[in-house]
Amino acid sequence: MILCVTLNAALDVTYVVDEVRWHAGNRVTSTAEHAGGKGTNVARVLHSLGEDVVLTGLAGGGTGDRIRRDVVAAGITEQLVAVAGESRRTLAVVDRAAGDATGFWEPGPRVHADEWETFLRRYRGMLPDAAAVVLSGSAPAGVPEDGYARLISAARDAGVLAVLDADGSALRLGVTAGPAVVKPNRAELSAATDHEDIWAGVRSLLAAGAGAVVVSAGADGLLASTPDRRWVARPPEPLTGNPTGAGDACVAALVRGLVAGNGWPERLADAVALSAAAVLRPVAGEVDRDAYRRFRDLVHVEEV
Repeated sequence: MILCVTLNAALDVTYVVDEVRWHAGNRVTSTAEHAGGKGTNVARVLHSLGEDVVLTGLAGGGTGDRIRRDVVAAGITEQLVAVAGESRRTLAVVDRAAGDATGFWEPGPRVHADEWETFLRRYRGMLPDAAAVVLSGSAPAGVPEDGYARLISAARDAGVLAVLDADGSALRLGVTAGPAVVKPNRAELSAATDHEDIWAGVRSLLAAGAGAVVVSAGADGLLASTPDRRWVARPPEPLTGNPTGAGDACVAALVRGLVAGNGWPERLADAVALSAAAVLRPVAGEVDRDAYRRFRDLVHVEEV
């Protein structure tokens, strides 16, 4: 199975409006509410593709209960560890006229030391059954700064491949533990490495310990590198919609290809197609299956 970790689980709320009018009232045409957080979104996409997935992480309070119920209703096995604090909510406002979305993220609960240790024991206990682990998103207050590095090290000791999608110190410290793949976006890469040039930033993460780096560059697709080869993968056509879950769909495709042992060009084509198909859905964690199949053979992957 693939183990997905969401340390800062969320209840995602999505508002769709015809056009956002800032500093004025806006009529919402449709709403959606479901369990979120980046790791949860990855688990949803993998589950929809028929993969065996377990979701773990931290969740608390009434919001945490709603998150658990929604995960179970989606058919995903959950092993979330309870914390005393209240889990966060996130709000994404999808602007149809602009073909884009704006997000508002609450910070999440404060995690106590004993709660973190309980989670570590649960996590280590699940590693022997995992083919790979995905570590995605932010960490709430109280989680050690090197928390992701510890989780990657535990996975490595158990012979389990790890994929890291984080930013800031979680990315900088996490990469030193040797994840198989890290997937920052362009802004996260620049902030973590102090390099404006993408390839210079990629080389910095590889030197720090990453097995491979995949950078999401929005409409420009994906840039990927191992220590000795690199590629660019571009989407087949410009898309408008809700890009909130595109990065999570990308991670789902990457870990799926990693477990299957697919070559990098195939992994990247799948990741671009699945990300593009996610943009066409109004809610993060969903993909347009017909579009995914259509895009899959149209993605252009070039070694550079």
